[in-house]
Amino acid sequence: MGLIPVKTPNFIKGIFPNYVWNMPLLDKKTIYITFDDGPHPEITPWVLKTLNTYNAKATFFCIGDNVRKYPDVYKDTKAAGHAIGNHTFNHLKGWKTNTDFYIQNVEKAAELISSKLLRPPYGKIKNKQAKLLMQQGYRIVMWSIISFDWDKNLKAEACLKNVIKHTKDGHIIVFHDSVKASKNMQYVFPKVLEYFSKKGYDFKSLSF
Repeated sequence: MGLIPVKTPNFIKGIFPNYVWNMPLLDKKTIYITFDDGPHPEITPWVLKTLNTYNAKATFFCIGDNVRKYPDVYKDTKAAGHAIGNHTFNHLKGWKTNTDFYIQNVEKAAELISSKLLRPPYGKIKNKQAKLLMQQGYRIVMWSIISFDWDKNLKAEACLKNVIKHTKDGHIIVFHDSVKASKNMQYVFPKVLEYFSKKGYDFKSLSF
């Protein structure tokens, strides 16, 4: 899993207080499921079907180029009532990308993705990039819990255990509707929905 912790430490949240790390607590216990890297023509429909089984809503941070390639899957995601976010056009790592080019890439994705929610790929964005985007009205959405569903060295059972152990009310969880993550995600995700449904949680999309 590398150096990134499953649960984002409070000191990190304190360093970047203008980013969204979790959501305010509601009257009923609520978890915010998010998906990065889609849409994908096979995996995203499976996710949508699974969400529907549990009457759950999620937020999909989409790569602009994937929206271009699979517009019908994108439309189906929106039609199902889920929230949409921008994940840049080409899944850029902000730390290694020129600021002007990074902003242009987000704007290119925004031509297809009508949303002011932005999750920087890898969670890596320069302060200047974030500042300029927030000036344009973007919300920089990070996470409370990251599932590591893409990590081939992490067995599905361990992935599931990590998510269940660390997730609490108001948390934002990251999964991926991508080929790389599909094996673990398709094992873990339904079990997370089942477990927390039995604990009385709702699953909502991000809304500000």
